[in-house]
Amino acid sequence: MSSKNSRIRVALLAAVVAVTGLATAGPALAATPAVAAAVTVTASQAQEPAIPTDFVDLPTSPLRADAPQEFTVTYRNNTPTPTTVAPQLLVTSPDAGPYLAPSDVKVERRTGHDCWMAVQPGSQTGTLFTDLVGAQRTLGAGEQLKERYRVTVVNPEARGTVLPRVALYG
Repeated sequence: MSSKNSRIRVALLAAVVAVTGLATAGPALAATPAVAAAVTVTASQAQEPAIPTDFVDLPTSPLRADAPQEFTVTYRNNTPTPTTVAPQLLVTSPDAGPYLAPSDVKVERRTGHDCWMAVQPGSQTGTLFTDLVGAQRTLGAGEQLKERYRVTVVNPEARGTVLPRVALYG
C-alpha cells in the first residue's frame, strides 16, 4: 500500500473517531460528570476531545417564564499553574416531565463586544446544555473566567431549573 493511501486511511479513521467521540460523548458529558473509557491514540491519529475531570456547580435558579434571566458563570484559577476550564449552562426539566426541548427556551451569551449572541443548546433526556468543546479556555494563575448568559422562555408552559457550572480539565 502506498504512503498516500495510508495517510488517507489514517485521516479518515481520525475523522471517524473525532465525529463519533463528539456525537456520543458530548451530550453525556454535558448532562452529568462521567468517567470515560481510556482510548489509546497513536501519533498518527487525531486526539480525542478533552474530557472534564470535575465540575464546579454554581447556584441554581428556577426557570422563569415572566422575563429573561441573566446568569454569570465565574471561576477563579487559584492554582499556581494554568488550568483549562469551560463555562456551561444546564437547563434541567422537572423529574416528572414534561421534558424541555431546545425550542422551549432561547439561550444567549454576552460577547466581548457587549452584544448578545444566540447559543444553540444541545439536548439529552430533558436537559438542555451549552457546548463545552467550543467554550474551553486556559486561565493563567490568578486569572478569572466571567461569562454571561441570558435565558428567555419561549414556551410559557416550560418548567425547569437553570444550573450554571464550570467544567475543569486535567
